[in-house]
Amino acid sequence: MSNPEKTVHILLAEDDQIDQKAFLRAFDKLRIKNPVTIAKDGLEAWEILKGSNGKPPLGRPNLLILDINMPRMNGLELLERIRDDADLHDSIVFMLTTSNDEEDKIEAFNLNVAGYMLKSDIGQSFVRAVELVDNYWRVVEFPRGMSGRKPPNAAVNRSPAISADSRGML
Repeated sequence: MSNPEKTVHILLAEDDQIDQKAFLRAFDKLRIKNPVTIAKDGLEAWEILKGSNGKPPLGRPNLLILDINMPRMNGLELLERIRDDADLHDSIVFMLTTSNDEEDKIEAFNLNVAGYMLKSDIGQSFVRAVELVDNYWRVVEFPRGMSGRKPPNAAVNRSPAISADSRGML
């Protein structure tokens, strides 16, 4: 993709190394070339999103894929923090988790997730999830100049997205 401003940066917050590898294999299988950053828990993901230790924050536009069951800060706690943050509240977030608990699903959707996907079988569920995310970004458009700078209590359009210029990038 020739325009780096349209590159979708992906953050996977996942503590399980096997699931991390399965996710990356699904990206390779589908020939998706977007930059992927992996955080091992919600706290590390938060630091990546906000920028820490002299590192800049994760580039925008971005797509966040969160597991629920992680140490230090779980995915739902991270999602709540994201929705309360003036810079991040409009981030596109998918949950990819083993939790089939109705309360987790309700809480996630109350926090405006774009989708809630179960890890059923390690290989195929990741490929299907990545295909869904890939198709999502190809169909929906972001508003120009999306900066995420509105206060969290302002009226917010919760359905931004982006289309790709070429196969291989979201």
